[in-house]
Parts: sequence; structure tokens; C-alpha cells
Amino acid sequence: MASSSSCYSNSPCAACKFLRRKCMPDCIFAPYFPPEEPQKFANVHKIFGASNVSKLLNEVQAHQREDAVNSLAYEAEARIKDPVYGCVGAISILQRQVIRLQKELDATNADLIRYSTCTDHILPNNQHQDHQAPRIHEDGGGSSLGPPATFYYPSPWNNDPLGDGNFHTGGGGDNI
Repeated sequence: MASSSSCYSNSPCAACKFLRRKCMPDCIFAPYFPPEEPQKFANVHKIFGASNVSKLLNEVQAHQREDAVNSLAYEAEARIKDPVYGCVGAISILQRQVIRLQKELDATNADLIRYSTCTDHILPNNQHQDHQAPRIHEDGGGSSLGPPATFYYPSPWNNDPLGDGNFHTGGGGDNI
């Protein structure tokens, strides 16, 4: 709900203080621009103008006014930070970031699937009889009983720096 009106106390709302006018009990700005947040109204006034904000608040239903003021304040702050694009610029940046992260996730999932199909080269021979869980074949279709899929992550902490399934430690072939 809207913050309590400051018109009933000694201090005028941020809008009336900014506009240097007396804050009346029926002030349209008072519930949404408390005296503790003067920059909120200053930004909205700078971008939209007090008259336009007043008209907008009078046209919007009472239960939607707080959301309208919050949207105006957000857009005003974004316009001050980025005068050309405003919040559309921020949205565009976030959309590009989501697309980039989705591509990265898809590539990582493809790597996980590719590496999980190479488990015959990674698991020692004695583990093939111990585990009987369904696994996906290299051709991508169906499943059969076999060892569980283990995932290879190329990182500096494993003993397979080339990622080819041949462990290059100088020791035996059963290193994991």
C-alpha cells in the first residue's frame, strides 16, 4: 500500500517541498512521494514533469497509483543514467545476457552428453560389472543396462589434461 501521507504532520511531501508549495490534505503526490525520498520526486519531475505526473495519477485508478509511481520512478532513474535508451537499454542488455547464457548452457549440456557417452574409455574394467543402471548410447537412442554415466570435466584438477581419455600421469592406465 502507499506510504502514509506526510500532509497530516508538519512536513510537506517531497513533491510539494520540491515545487515550493503548500501541501494540502488532498495532495495527489503525498501518498507516493514521502518527504524522506526527495530524490524520487526530483527524478520523476525532471523526466516527466509534475503536471504530467499529476494528470497521470488522476487518470489511473486509486489501487494502481502506487505501481504507476514506482514505474515512473524506475524509468526516470534509468533515463537519468542512460538518456538515450532508459530502462529499454537495461532490458536489452539483460536479454542479450540471457541469450548468451542459454547458448553457454546448451554447449555445456552438449559437452556433458558427449563426455557421458565416452564412459567406456574412462571407467576401469572392474567397474563395468559392479553397476547396472540405464545409460544412453552414443547414437542418442534407447538405453541399456550398463555402467552409470560419469562426466568428464576438463579442468586443471584432473589427470587428463588433453581430455582424450588417456590419463597422462606416468602411472598405470587405471587412474581416474
